[in-house]
Amino acid sequence: MRRRPGPYRATSLFLMDLDRFKAVNDTLGHQAGDTLLKQVAQRLQRGIADAGLVGRLGGDEFQVVLPGIADRDTLAALSREVIASLSEPYFISGTSVTIGCSIGIAIAPDDGDDAETLVRNADLALYAAKADGRGVHRFYSDDMLTGARTRKLLEDDLRAAISDGAFHLCYQPIVSTKSAQIVGYEALIRWNHPTRGLVSPANFIPVAEECGLIEAIGEWVLRTACLEAARWPGSVRVAVNVSPIQFANPALPALVTSALAQSGIAAGRLELEITEGVFLDETRSSEQMFRALKGIGVRLALDDFGTGYSSLGYLRNAPFDKIKIDQSFVRGAAEPGNRNAAIIKAIVTLADTLGMETTAEGVEVQDEINLIRDLGCSHIQGYVYGRPVRADEALRQLGVENGTAAASGFKVSRAPRTKMLRSARIAIDGVRGDVRIRDISTSGAMLDGLRIDGNPDGVEMQIELVEDQMFGARIRWARAGKAGIEFHEAFNLERLNQGHSARLRRTG
Repeated sequence: MRRRPGPYRATSLFLMDLDRFKAVNDTLGHQAGDTLLKQVAQRLQRGIADAGLVGRLGGDEFQVVLPGIADRDTLAALSREVIASLSEPYFISGTSVTIGCSIGIAIAPDDGDDAETLVRNADLALYAAKADGRGVHRFYSDDMLTGARTRKLLEDDLRAAISDGAFHLCYQPIVSTKSAQIVGYEALIRWNHPTRGLVSPANFIPVAEECGLIEAIGEWVLRTACLEAARWPGSVRVAVNVSPIQFANPALPALVTSALAQSGIAAGRLELEITEGVFLDETRSSEQMFRALKGIGVRLALDDFGTGYSSLGYLRNAPFDKIKIDQSFVRGAAEPGNRNAAIIKAIVTLADTLGMETTAEGVEVQDEINLIRDLGCSHIQGYVYGRPVRADEALRQLGVENGTAAASGFKVSRAPRTKMLRSARIAIDGVRGDVRIRDISTSGAMLDGLRIDGNPDGVEMQIELVEDQMFGARIRWARAGKAGIEFHEAFNLERLNQGHSARLRRTG
């Protein structure tokens, strides 16, 4: 990068990190890991060839210096080729091994005119590549540095919050579908920052995991939840989330035992919620951890099922007591034509076969309660039975009508509506006319210009949603020239654009 006489040549830098390399070290041993690194280096040197210089920083990190190359399209193409090459299977000691690679790219002088700045910015780009799902490349941009500084400030505030005791817990009820009684609560951490206000866990938990604070926070949550749950009736459980980093710590069983002893609650009242992320690096140590936790007597729940890696193999081997069905499958399940109900039923059938309970997360609408119950789910959690509350309020709830939960909120699910203004032909009992569609969803629409004498509810009609195609519907309400209709079958809203395009082609 030193300036020499003559035209200045740009220099580009790849900072590379191997994905899933740790699993190879853990399962096959460090000698196999060393062999893998040599094979990676050979592929890198062949892929880069004379375009630049390949070097290994240490561990599974590599750098590639590319003098005289600054064109982003060229660098992007080279990155994709390198990632594809390094992702092909390796054969080590008779075993096929597959890893991945993420790449961060910085270009001098725009992204740094000295080595230290260029490496730092390539590292920020690598961080972005990993955050976007790994196996991709990302170029450095100035907002990455701004984001890094923001994360650093948040990290500093987190450290102060731990020492100052600035966190508190709220508890969301978990309700039995059979009895509608509260059988437990999930402990959720809250942080009310003095200047930032209420900081979402979705923002600060990832930072805590990156900077090594998650174990201190996790221990505080576990101990506090157990102590506060000790005031509840002995049949009510408390659920605590455990991050993959905590799960990988061999000291976790001792910590759980200590928290139970300190609070005096029975082990069976504590439920540890574990995400599918703990199975990314399946090793003998994870099997030992499961056995140790079950040996204590605590319950284990698989959280956010269906959104991660969803290998049925770990359900066969891991001793879970419960599967928590992610809210993305619950939301909209009661709407006509939605397939989520079928997915929930399949998960419930699987869980029943394996002797596990099921909790449907994120239930917000009252008609979803009956659906979830009919599908066989054993528990419901969501705003329909209340938002998270402090421990004192949870204790009060448990004292009301023997802990029976009362549903609240909207009674009927409604598909998202799209605002529009377009004409449509309709037919009712052979009489034809024109109306205007004000808004529409997959399940129905609101019309202007429709008047019905007598009780409108249930009146059958036909409506032209796509040119020359009539669709069956029934009127649900009508007043002041407006009406709400429900389609007989779910309508694909993308067909509206197709029909509109066809009409334009015919008249153009």
